[in-house]
Amino acid sequence: MSAKSFEELRVYQQAEDLADLVWDIVLGWHALAKDTVGKQMIRSADSIGANIAEGHGRGSYGDNRRFVRIARGSLYETRHWLRRAFRRKLLSEEQTQKLKTIVVNLGPQLNAYLKSIGPPK
Repeated sequence: MSAKSFEELRVYQQAEDLADLVWDIVLGWHALAKDTVGKQMIRSADSIGANIAEGHGRGSYGDNRRFVRIARGSLYETRHWLRRAFRRKLLSEEQTQKLKTIVVNLGPQLNAYLKSIGPPK
């Protein structure tokens, strides 16, 4: 496995940025929105970085790849919840643009990281 810590990975840092931004946004929502869409969106966004970290710590290329795929699934789930929040008018235009920038870049970064892990099978 890589000598680089997961905290140093650009893909992990971007996942953290997304999760922190989602958290900050949801904090300002009313109770019903927080309790429904908000909690789901926070969990899925937090799960991206958590799975990158867990895979990195598992110590095998196969486990790391598996957890990066799970992180990618969490990114897609986060995209779903962001769409719900947008359609329900819970996000401002500025928030939408900030989130979109991170989400659009994070997918290819996860794919590139996945390809970079260990020797090919």
